[in-house]
Amino acid sequence: MPELHELSALEQARAVRDREISPVELTRHYLDRIERIDPQVGAYVTVTAEAALDQARRLEKDLPDGPLAGVPIPVKDLNLVKDVPIMFGSAVYRGFVAPVDDTAVTRLREAGTVMLGKTATPEFGLPCYTETDVSPPARSPWDLDTSAGGSSGGAAAAVAAGLAPAAHGSDGAGSIRIPASACGLYGIKPTRGRISFAPIIPDLAGMSTNGPIARTVADAAALLDVMAHNEPGDLYLAPRHEGTFLACAGRDPGRLRIARYADPVVPGAEVHPEVRAAYEEAAKTLAALGHDVVEIPRPFGPELVPQFVTLWYTFACMHPVADEQRHLLRPLTRWLRERGHATPAPAFLQAQAALQLATRGALTITDAYDAVLTPTLTEPPRPVGWFEDVDDVEETFERMKRFAAFPAIYNVSGQPAVNLPLHWTAEGLPIGVMLAGRIGGEGTLISLSAQVEAARGGFWGERRPVVW
Repeated sequence: MPELHELSALEQARAVRDREISPVELTRHYLDRIERIDPQVGAYVTVTAEAALDQARRLEKDLPDGPLAGVPIPVKDLNLVKDVPIMFGSAVYRGFVAPVDDTAVTRLREAGTVMLGKTATPEFGLPCYTETDVSPPARSPWDLDTSAGGSSGGAAAAVAAGLAPAAHGSDGAGSIRIPASACGLYGIKPTRGRISFAPIIPDLAGMSTNGPIARTVADAAALLDVMAHNEPGDLYLAPRHEGTFLACAGRDPGRLRIARYADPVVPGAEVHPEVRAAYEEAAKTLAALGHDVVEIPRPFGPELVPQFVTLWYTFACMHPVADEQRHLLRPLTRWLRERGHATPAPAFLQAQAALQLATRGALTITDAYDAVLTPTLTEPPRPVGWFEDVDDVEETFERMKRFAAFPAIYNVSGQPAVNLPLHWTAEGLPIGVMLAGRIGGEGTLISLSAQVEAARGGFWGERRPVVW
């Protein structure tokens, strides 16, 4: 048998069911790798070694049914895990211990997955890079001088470095797809309302969702099956999906109509030549698979960027921070919160209304297609520290907007979207492309992604970073 971390999550689960390996053996394997390798990568902010081993021992005696039972899956440090510290990437929350599980975490636990620990996230999940005052920077295992992205940067770094077979993430403006692109992984932002944030985290604007990050399409689909659920009080409900998402990974998508565009909505954003090459390569691959690929105009306009920014300012204010602790916030967070607290409620509501109106118009265009292809990011992975290597935090925010000019569109619209790791630069840096689907269309995206993955030789060509 190959080394355990070489196996996909589904292969590990089958080996556990067949008693070829035990949950304890698998958990120890990852804990050992975390101890040795994570100081270079910065994937974890908290490692729950003893709790993970206790959980694995219980699973040896009573393994539930399910495709991922016995498999280690870490949780992002924006989600509550009962009796485990949660810092939300902020020094303000040092010492805070979660009183309950988020219901997505409960689903992971009931499915028999083992939580290795909490993965690093930037302060309150706001930046698109994971550099905080509570843990080392999360780095892309493909080049340890580059950022793993954010806000699920620790989750992506863990999977790409072989410190977890797959990971829980969340996505409010690209926070799964951005690090999946920077770390050469497959990530799914599900349809709005597919996964509940109960019992505590609100879903007021419907921009953010939990979702999976994995090396393979099938692993991500299986993890989505585990996490997908709703709870009483959810403000948003996704259309019902018949069957499992995992089954979609083995299904021929048929001949699809796929739109494409590469014109960023953010003024001043420019698509790097390597990103353009990845985008063109993806379009050729889709056409070679028999799909109709059609150029369309950009469905959203730049006039909507200030409306989205208004919402982002106010999102920075969601976490309560006592006056005497404000000095513990990072400069970008303080800057965002100042603008959020200065935003009148009518301005917030007007911005949200404008975005909804624009979404109605955009969906009349994109709903004519089975999928929409764009770049995921405008540039290759950026060096650690690059976003903050500026004269003021406003320029940091401008760099973030230009770098992540494509993903947030689908948080606004609520459409599902995935990152495909299809391209590597000559220097070995991964560059992803993004496919978005119709509302409720995760199944089509998964089938199409699996077809592309197979065409590229499975596991996206079996590439591995040096730390692997």
